[in-house]
Amino acid sequence: MDISCTDTELHILNTIAAAAVALDVEAYVIGGFVRDKLLGRETKDIDIVSIGDGIALASESAARFIAKPSVNVFRTYGTAQIKIEGIDVEFVGARKESYQSNSRNPSVEPGSLEDDQNRRDFTINALAISLNKNNFGQLIDPFDGLAAMKSRMIKTPLEPGRTFSDDPLRMMRAIRFATQLNYTIEEGTLAAISTHADRIKIISKERVADELNKILLAAKPSIGLDLLYKTGLLQLVFPQMVALAGAEIIDGMGHKDNFYHTLQVVDNIAQTTSDLWLRWAAVLHDIAKPATKRFEEGHGFTFHGHEVIGGRMVPKIFAQLKLPQNDRMLFVRKMVELHLRPISLSKENITDAAIRRLLFDAREDIDALMLLCEADITSKNRQKVKRFLENFELVRKRCVEVEASDHIRNWQPPITGEVIMEHFGLRPSKEVGIIKDAIRNAILDGEIKNDYDSAFAFMLERGREVLGK
Repeated sequence: MDISCTDTELHILNTIAAAAVALDVEAYVIGGFVRDKLLGRETKDIDIVSIGDGIALASESAARFIAKPSVNVFRTYGTAQIKIEGIDVEFVGARKESYQSNSRNPSVEPGSLEDDQNRRDFTINALAISLNKNNFGQLIDPFDGLAAMKSRMIKTPLEPGRTFSDDPLRMMRAIRFATQLNYTIEEGTLAAISTHADRIKIISKERVADELNKILLAAKPSIGLDLLYKTGLLQLVFPQMVALAGAEIIDGMGHKDNFYHTLQVVDNIAQTTSDLWLRWAAVLHDIAKPATKRFEEGHGFTFHGHEVIGGRMVPKIFAQLKLPQNDRMLFVRKMVELHLRPISLSKENITDAAIRRLLFDAREDIDALMLLCEADITSKNRQKVKRFLENFELVRKRCVEVEASDHIRNWQPPITGEVIMEHFGLRPSKEVGIIKDAIRNAILDGEIKNDYDSAFAFMLERGREVLGK
C-alpha cells in the first residue's frame, strides 16, 4: 500500500475490499485515516467511501468478520458505522453536495469519487486509498494533498470562498488543523476566512465549542487563538476574549496587552497539563480585566477585583459557548477566583492562617491552581521569572507542611449547623450561619484548635455574643 498500516488495519481493509467485490461496488479509504497515516499520527477512525450504497457495504463487511460487529445505521445521513478491534469504521456512499446561502445543510445526491473528493474541506483531507482489485492500496491525490503536507500547508480543494460559504465550520477547522499540525494556512485560503467570517453565525454553538476545545488541546493553542482573532472569527464567537486585546498608555504609564498575555499563559499551561478545563481557566483567568480597568493618577492602571468579577463571568461565558454547566464550570470559576491568591502569598511572609485559607478554598484543586499561577508568569526578565518560581515553590512547600499537620484540604469544621441549632434551640437562620462561619474562621486563623471541644467552647462564647444569651 502507499500508506503504512498495522496488521489489524490491513485485515480490516482487506475484509472491506472483499465485501465490495461481493457487492460489485468500488470502495476507497478517504480523509483523516489516510492523512494521519502519511503523517505518522496514531488514528482509530477509518472512513470508507463506496461508489454505491455505503450502508449495504457496512452490513456486508460486518458479516465477514469473525466477531460479527453490530452495524449502527444513520439513514438521515446515509451512513453506517461498525467498531472492530477498537477501530471505528464509518461507511458512506460517494455523494455530490450543493448548498443554499442560508443553510449549512446541503442537498445531497449520489456521486463519483471525484465528486466526493471535491466536497472535502482541505487538500490534505481529500486523499484516498483504493480498495479495488485493479489498484488496491494506490494513493489517489487529485488536489496535490501530498505536496501540501510536504510544504505544511492548509489549502482548500476548490475555491476557498465557495468551500467556506458552503460549510462555514470549515473556517474553524482550517485554523484547528493549522494549530494541531503546526501548518500554515495558504494565503488565499486565509483571506477567504476573513471575508466569510460572518457566515460562522449559522453554525451551532456546540460545534463551534468543539473546535475551540480541540484548538485548546493542541500543543501550542496560541497559534489557533491568534488566527481566530486575526481573521475576525473570535470577535463573532467569543467577543469577551477579544476585549482583552490592546495596550494603553497614559502619562507615560501603560499596561500590557492582556490578550497576548493570555495566549502566553495558555501556551505555558499546555506544557504542564492536558486538562482541557485547566486550559480554559488559563483562557479566562484575566477575562474581567477590561471591565475592571482604571487609571489612578501617579500610580497607573489597576484591575482591582478582576478575579472576583471574572469568576462571576464564567457561568455566563460557559452558557454562551454551550460549554458544560456542571462541576467543570465550577472548577474553572474556582481557578479564576483564586488565581491571585498564591501570587499574593509569594510576596509576603506566609502565615499558617493564610495557607490554611488557601488550602480550604482550593481543596483538592490546589495543585491545579499552582500550575495556573506558574503559567501566569510571562515576564521576559529571567531573574524575575526565577524569583517568582522560587517563591511559588516556597508556597508549595508551606502548603505541604500545613496540610500534613492540619489536613485542611478535605476538612469540615467539627461543629455543624445542626449542633448549633440543637444547642441554642434555633431554626435555620442567618444567626446559625454567622456562628458557624466564626468557628471556621477561628480554626483557620489558628485562634482555636481544630477539635470538637475547642470548637464547642468557642461556639458557646460566640453564640452568646450573636444571640445575646
